[in-house]
Amino acid sequence: MSGSASGLVLIDKPPGWTSHDAVARTRRLAGTRKVGHAGTLDPMATGLLILGINSSTRLLTYVVGLDKEYLATIRLGAATTTDDAEGEELGRAPAGAVAGITPEAIAAGILALTGDISQQPSAVSAIKVDGVRAYARVRAGEAVDLPARPVTVRAFELLRATSVDGFLDLTVRVDCSSGTYIRALARDLGADLSVGGHLTSLRRTRIGPFRIEEASPLTELDVASALIGPAAAATRILGRLDLTEEQSIDLGHGKRIVLGTGQDRGQAGPVAAIAPGGRLVGLVEFRGGQAKCLVNFPPDEAPAHAPSGATLPEPGGDA
Repeated sequence: MSGSASGLVLIDKPPGWTSHDAVARTRRLAGTRKVGHAGTLDPMATGLLILGINSSTRLLTYVVGLDKEYLATIRLGAATTTDDAEGEELGRAPAGAVAGITPEAIAAGILALTGDISQQPSAVSAIKVDGVRAYARVRAGEAVDLPARPVTVRAFELLRATSVDGFLDLTVRVDCSSGTYIRALARDLGADLSVGGHLTSLRRTRIGPFRIEEASPLTELDVASALIGPAAAATRILGRLDLTEEQSIDLGHGKRIVLGTGQDRGQAGPVAAIAPGGRLVGLVEFRGGQAKCLVNFPPDEAPAHAPSGATLPEPGGDA
């Protein structure tokens, strides 16, 4: 792969790897240090991780805030120090209490955690407290109490319930806003049912319009074939404005452009501005009948193609 090629890469992260590990491996494979990621996954978690290569790292700002989807296993019957299986148990509920949980109680608990809710992030989250990650403070022996914040859980669906060694394991699907902690949902559901709860598995299956089915296993990654080019990536995230050749030149020089008939679709922006040849010129916002460039993209990087099976958006997708 050319060291100057730009685009997004969708990774299926295996368990045990950190997001930093995934970035470091991709840097070696891509032959460039300009690699970043859009939102971490804990080492125990698997699934979709989006990486930006070279100038496409500029797109990651717009990926981070997209909605997400997860498949997870919540274990009812014990709380842990980290709200997941890697922490120490804080106490275990009697087997009879777990066995006595009714489907109706589970449904009510899930319903209470669905919609626009206030959620206290896990103390071992990556949120910074006075410049230091919360999880680092916890590991140093500090007590961390993070303030609750609003999140949106669009779907919290129970797929299966299984009794395991005195616990009750719930397999769930969660569709939520960026910034939602699935560990916190497990913790809060267990607390609501008075038996404690924690997460035993987590797999991210979607970020915005990007799905896990498009991702490459990290251990089998071929960056060149997996790369989604800047234009294809940006239009999937933000929508598309097709430019004339003259508009492309002007926008590339930092000028505002006057929009033609049908070009302004009422979006405030940002929108991906695409040259006639298919190159991403930049990200623009509309102001009246004009478009102003927010982020320029260099014209000299090697073009990247969408991976096999992917389709380029028609003029016209947190996961």
